[in-house]
Amino acid sequence: MPSQIVLPLSHRQDGGADRIVVGNANEDAVEALGTPDSWPFRTAVLAGPPRSGKSLLACWFDAQERGDAIDGANALDEAELFHRWNRAQEDGRPLLLVIDGEGWEIALPDLKSRMGAALQLEIGVPDDTMLAALIEAHAAQRGLALGEGALTYLVPRAERSFAGIERLVAEIDRLSMERKVAATQSVWRDALEAIRGPEQASLL
Repeated sequence: MPSQIVLPLSHRQDGGADRIVVGNANEDAVEALGTPDSWPFRTAVLAGPPRSGKSLLACWFDAQERGDAIDGANALDEAELFHRWNRAQEDGRPLLLVIDGEGWEIALPDLKSRMGAALQLEIGVPDDTMLAALIEAHAAQRGLALGEGALTYLVPRAERSFAGIERLVAEIDRLSMERKVAATQSVWRDALEAIRGPEQASLL
């Protein structure tokens, strides 16, 4: 069953805490982040789809004070990144590199060889159980009360992605507030149509 990690350093304006849902798609990565001393050269590279919580995991890793995390590592200057890797090696500090997008084309040979030897972690596609937990987590974060049967209705019809679930819950919340009604099946259906299109929604 999915669990949640609460970020102790979170100070959102609404007073809530950022939470990371842990399920089939990321549980191996989360487990590996807990044992950084076992990583090859104490270095790991974390990749995954948009909105999958990579940055939140980097924040959590930093908060555990088990090493250093560099978010968006593939957007940084390669020479500077290689310098930071060397410094981490000298200090004996584990280093987590979070990358965005698909693949990481590295031009600098020395950096490429070091990253190739690092532990490769990837967040995958959430299964139905994790999708349900993500819907609940996003709804709770918004203070949105989903009506009875919401998960049974939404999970089989929702897009199988982190970003898709986030958009869906946001749309349900928007429609519920706009219409000043509870988030029940008519709202869920219209939110699905708005996100996936009438033709796609009609097939579900």
